[in-house]
Amino acid sequence: MIAGAGIGGLTAALALLQRGFDVDVYEQAPELRELGAGIQIAANGSRVLIALGLEERLRPLVCEAAAKEVRIWNTGQQWKLFDLGEDSIRRFGAPYWMVHRGDLHRVLLDAVRQLKADAVHVNARAVGFEQDAGGVALHLADGQSIHGDILIGADGVHSQLRNQMFRSPQATFTGLMAWRGLAPMDKLCEELRRPVGTNWVGPGGHVITYPIRGNTLLNFVGLVENVEWTSESWTEAGTKEECAADFAGWHPLVQEIISQFDIPYRWALVGREPLGQWTQGRVSLLGDACHPTLPFLAQGAIMAIEDGLILSRCLERHAGNPELALTTYEGLRKERTTAIVRGSFANLNRFHNAALADPVQAIAYVDREWEPEKVRSRYDWLFEYDATKLAVA
Repeated sequence: MIAGAGIGGLTAALALLQRGFDVDVYEQAPELRELGAGIQIAANGSRVLIALGLEERLRPLVCEAAAKEVRIWNTGQQWKLFDLGEDSIRRFGAPYWMVHRGDLHRVLLDAVRQLKADAVHVNARAVGFEQDAGGVALHLADGQSIHGDILIGADGVHSQLRNQMFRSPQATFTGLMAWRGLAPMDKLCEELRRPVGTNWVGPGGHVITYPIRGNTLLNFVGLVENVEWTSESWTEAGTKEECAADFAGWHPLVQEIISQFDIPYRWALVGREPLGQWTQGRVSLLGDACHPTLPFLAQGAIMAIEDGLILSRCLERHAGNPELALTTYEGLRKERTTAIVRGSFANLNRFHNAALADPVQAIAYVDREWEPEKVRSRYDWLFEYDATKLAVA
C-alpha cells in the first residue's frame, strides 16, 4: 500500500507493479488533476524514467534545453553554467529534461493504470496505521481500514503517517516567498524563446526560467525576501501587478515574462531538517514525507523518483523479508538525500547575495561563485548517480 499519488508514490507503484507486486495507492484528493508548473529532471532522474519504459510517452512533452546560464538581475549579463542537451547524454548517460509537473504526473498515472486499472483510489486520506508481525492496516479518514503487507508514506511534506511514526522536523521559515507562473512562448521576444534554463541572481531575490511543454510555455519561479508571507500552499493566487512590484528594478526581460502570466501563484519557502529515521517495521516513508527540500538544486522531484525505484529494487531483492527490504532502502537513500537537502540550503545564500547589488562586485561575485570547477563540484555528483544500477545487498 502507498499513501499518496504524487510523483514519488506513482513512481514507486509503477516500479513495483513492473516487478510483479500487487500495489494499491490511496490519494486524499477527490480527483487527480494537473497541479504545479515546471520541474527539472536531470540525468539522474530521466534515466529512472527511461528505465521504467516512459521515454516514448515523455518525449513529446519535455524540453531538452541546450544549456543552463546565470544572469545578473538588473544588467542581464550572462554566463554559461554548463551544457545540457547532447552533453548531458555524453557525460552522464541520460538527458536533462524540463517538463510540466502535470504532464509527468499524467504519464506516470497512465502507466500505473495500464498495469492495474484500479490501482489508484481517490478521496482516500490516510490518517494513521496499525501494524503487527503479519501486516499493516492503513486507516482512512472515512473510517475504512485497508490491510496489506507493507505501507509506504508518500503523503508529502505534511505527512500524517510520518507524524504518527516520528516527531516531525521543525519547520523554519526562510523569509522567502516564491512566485510561480507560466508565460506563452509565442507572446515573448526572441531572446526569451531560446532553449535554455536561466538563473537570474540578485541581492534580495532570484528568478529561474526554463521552457516546458514542447517549448510552448516558459516556466517562471521567482523568489523574493518577504518575512510576512507564511502560507505554504501552492494555490494562493496573486496578481501580475503584485508579482511585478516584487521584482521592480529587475531587467526588462524579467518584467516581460511576468506581464504574460495568466494567474501567478505564491507560497512561503519553509526549510526542514531531514529525518534521522524513515522506517518502523513494515512502514516506511518516501519523498517529501522524509526529506523535504528547498528548490535550489532542482532535485526535489528527482529524489522521490529515485526513492521509488530503489524501494522497488529492495523489495524485489528481499521479497520474503519486507522489514529488511525497508531498512535496506532507507540505508541506501538517507545519506544522499540528506546531502541534497543541505546543498539546497547552501545554494540559497549563493543566489541571494548583497554583492550582487553593485555592478562591479556582481561581476566578480558571479565569476567566483560560478567558476566552472565549482559548478562541476556542485552538480556532477547529483547527475552521475544511477539508481538503476545501485548495488542492493
